[in-house]
Amino acid sequence: MAQAMKIAIVDDEQDMRQSISQWLALSGYDTETFASAEDALKTLGPDYPGIVISDIKMPGMDGMQFLKKLMGSDSSLPVIMITGHGDVPMAVEAMRVGAFDFLEKPFNPDRMSELAKRATGARRLTLDTRALRRELSDGGQIMKKLIGTSPVMDRLREDILDLGQADGHVLIDGETGTGKTLVAHALHAVGSRAGKKFVLVSCAALEEEALAKRLFGPMQPDDSMLPAVEEARGGTLVLEDVEALSEPLQAKLLSFINEQGIPGETRIIAISNLQEAGKTSEDVLRADLFYRLAALRITVPPLRQRGEDILTLFTRLSEQFSEEYGCDAPQVTAQEAAQLLQAPWPGNVRQLINVAERAVLQSRRGSGTIASLLMSDHEDMQPVMTTEGKPLKEYVEAFERMLIDNTMRRHKGSIASVMDELCLPRRTLNEKMAKYGLQRSDYLG
Repeated sequence: MAQAMKIAIVDDEQDMRQSISQWLALSGYDTETFASAEDALKTLGPDYPGIVISDIKMPGMDGMQFLKKLMGSDSSLPVIMITGHGDVPMAVEAMRVGAFDFLEKPFNPDRMSELAKRATGARRLTLDTRALRRELSDGGQIMKKLIGTSPVMDRLREDILDLGQADGHVLIDGETGTGKTLVAHALHAVGSRAGKKFVLVSCAALEEEALAKRLFGPMQPDDSMLPAVEEARGGTLVLEDVEALSEPLQAKLLSFINEQGIPGETRIIAISNLQEAGKTSEDVLRADLFYRLAALRITVPPLRQRGEDILTLFTRLSEQFSEEYGCDAPQVTAQEAAQLLQAPWPGNVRQLINVAERAVLQSRRGSGTIASLLMSDHEDMQPVMTTEGKPLKEYVEAFERMLIDNTMRRHKGSIASVMDELCLPRRTLNEKMAKYGLQRSDYLG
């Protein structure tokens, strides 16, 4: 669930503080009040999870000084200023300094609620973006997103850690929806360039002329954005859909790479998303560019090769969606677990995300099954559980692991509760957890 936004109310008049606080509390906001700007500054840090409503005229530090202090600490913090009747010049000055908006006394409470709604929405977006950027620059956190214990995922993580420390350019290929852009983020985050720029350009999203300008310039005189090769200097430049580069742009990219020398100041990670049957990036890129970009190479495995990782991913995703939608996660039957494992998954992890979300939504309505969702995606799938392609033992073990994992999560690591629900003696539960690599410490809290 999204974090509730706070509203800090700063006013030296107690009656005004209380009336604003009561009105916003009735609208569902979490409020806190301060009698002075000095008191408020002790609480309002750069990542304050909310917004500020402040009077302008206050003893000691006035509202304008307070606003400047807040903008100096966090220029994205929405601050709504309360001004006196007819004090337009001061309101204009507050907006120039960085105020989100202003309310003129006597103000309409509905107008205040509307401003609070807009401001908290903007603040939530800012904080979510910051959190995402921190996560994508944290090698440890981003590696945790590469969920799975299958041999192919173990190998992928090892490749990322090895190649992340290298200086050569990297080519990432694999089927659509496998998470190639996430792998690019991980390569950057675990390497020596982690604290430097990460610039991503989708080569297929722009027309030829626009792409040339975005990559190499020249930019328009009034454009504050640098060409990507300059913006990423010293860091990492990621080219999604690299196969979409025209011959002239391939030649310019090769010249840029050659001018840098070895090792290059800027690392290039090329992502290939070829959809044409029988073609690879080697077929569509000029040979000299291909061999420079593919100095190091990672192929991201398709979901169908990841075995019981499919069930682990489905569980994590359905838990996330159930929290977002405020309902219980759907319980997976043995037949549905087998069909999740058997599905061809042409859309890979991206498709699994869609199935998990739809499963949560239909579970909230109390209708439908996971099997029906899989069959709607794969018309040729049989509605019955089969063992074609895998021994029955593998399906049973995968389902058993998922069942214990889910139950441990639901009971937050309480062994007694899990034993009771699954009707297992402690020794048997311990043996099965050891067999499947499940640690009680992972579920506590």
